[in-house]
Amino acid sequence: MHIDLDVSLDPTLGCGQAHRWRKNGDVWNGVVGGHVLNLTQTPYGFDCEGCSDRSRVLEYFRSGDDLPHIISRISEADPYVAGLSAACPGMRILKQDRWECVATYLLATNVNVKRVAKMVESVCCVFGRDLGGRHAFPTPKEILDKSGEICVCRLGFRENRFLELAERVENGEVDPDAIADMDYEGCIRTLMGINGVGPKVADCAALFAYGHLSAFPIDVRISSCLHDRYGVSGSYKAMSEFGRAKFGEYAGYAQQFLYHSGFIV
Repeated sequence: MHIDLDVSLDPTLGCGQAHRWRKNGDVWNGVVGGHVLNLTQTPYGFDCEGCSDRSRVLEYFRSGDDLPHIISRISEADPYVAGLSAACPGMRILKQDRWECVATYLLATNVNVKRVAKMVESVCCVFGRDLGGRHAFPTPKEILDKSGEICVCRLGFRENRFLELAERVENGEVDPDAIADMDYEGCIRTLMGINGVGPKVADCAALFAYGHLSAFPIDVRISSCLHDRYGVSGSYKAMSEFGRAKFGEYAGYAQQFLYHSGFIV
């Protein structure tokens, strides 16, 4: 199946926003929902093997985002970001599964991207359904049914938090889908009510799962960038609010270009 879409797979799948993608030669192999996908870049989009549901793939890549308009808006806000976006055309923010994204970013604390990917893959292999070569991200029930095997995943201090989240979602105390109806502030406030979810994890989930494109997550790389490029430092709140104020409703896209800047300039 060919997907005709203005997207560049390398920066989109390789910038750390999703953790289940691997590149082998020219092919990106990943798992979306219950499908193992193999994607190959073409001049006008990409070829997709492993899923015949075109609408599902288009939704994952946020095909409704008007990239020229978005790039124009964030470029007007800052010439540096304008240069970054020009050097990296076609980078998109993904729309990830809500439960999977929240659970994944719960693991993404005080650890680098490679370690996150390793933990997530271990969780999938231990608890998830075998899809033939890869495993689906497990449901809360699948995790709880085999909770005694959690130590195999080597999650460290994140282990109990991960199990607690699975239990709270399974018993209905936390509903990842209901959060989708909330505005940005409500989304962040609700997510931070989950043990282990701080402002950065909440912002990542808000951006990558709930489509709040004004979210501006702050990690070490972005913090350094804001300090070096804009002279901004201080609390998480201060830095995130600076990014949101500067770049407006598409601040999340600007954040991704800034995050990826070490690889593209």
